[in-house]
Amino acid sequence: MTAYIARRLLYAIPILIGVNLITFVLFFVVNSPDDMARMQLGDKRVTQQSIDNWKAEHGYDLPLLFNDHASGLEQISQTIFFQKSIKLFAFDFGSSDSGRNIGYDISQRMWPSLAIALPVLIVGLAMNISYALMIVFFRATYIDFGSVILLVAMMSISGLFYIIGGQFLIGKLFHLVPISGYDTGLEAAKFLILPVIVGVVGGIGTGTRLYRTFFLEEVNRDYVRTARAKGLPERMVLFRHVFGNALIPILTGVVAVLPLLFMGALITESFFGVPGLGSYTIDAINRQDFSIVRAMVFLGSVLYILGLILTDISYTLVDPRVRLA
Repeated sequence: MTAYIARRLLYAIPILIGVNLITFVLFFVVNSPDDMARMQLGDKRVTQQSIDNWKAEHGYDLPLLFNDHASGLEQISQTIFFQKSIKLFAFDFGSSDSGRNIGYDISQRMWPSLAIALPVLIVGLAMNISYALMIVFFRATYIDFGSVILLVAMMSISGLFYIIGGQFLIGKLFHLVPISGYDTGLEAAKFLILPVIVGVVGGIGTGTRLYRTFFLEEVNRDYVRTARAKGLPERMVLFRHVFGNALIPILTGVVAVLPLLFMGALITESFFGVPGLGSYTIDAINRQDFSIVRAMVFLGSVLYILGLILTDISYTLVDPRVRLA
């Protein structure tokens, strides 16, 4: 197990370098350091001297990927890519192009993101699994047929519809909760109810249909037929046998997203005015703040790789046939 984890962590290094390189290239294809300086300085008429001073202050006065004026390893190390990327592997995110500490911002903004993501995950998982089991219990009936149509329809609707519809129906029409905004402490609950409801409802179509497929794959297996032949009621067969064995693919999806929970939902947080990491990333893209963008992409990649490793490890807990070498 230890050797497996160490090997996967070593594999992650070239992946992270590649992701960081792609992010760097895509960003600077659209923007040059001069463009970033003009946007950050915020003046219509900015002198070239002001631009050069800003670039020198923020470390954008070096060549992008290769330094022709240096020799040896300095041709690679004395570049914007190397200088801006090497500290990421020590999780030193540095300062944003506007001067704010990125690590501090992440530590503050992750909590609003978690306050939305965790309830959406837990409540949504419970609802989707329960609904999927009910559909399987009534399989090949009008309930099954009608539910599949409903789920496909819900999958086909854009997430923006749920957000705007929820804001109009619950927030504006019935005035049950605020449409957008955020507060600290217990007062934050009234601002989180609507995003959580929208997140849960918006995921019912995809989640329930996926879990229904997992359960249907197990229903006709030999061990299920044996359980029925012994006289076990259908409810016991579903919950004790089908549900337990379908946990493996369900666990794959759940464990993989756990490390990514605090990254936030980009659209949801922006529409509801929640100061989480999702809106933090969107704002950074709009401001062309490369330091924040690369930090968030790097952090997301690290957490996704961690999620995959946790998924593989979790297999050994739910399936004794799986052992990691």
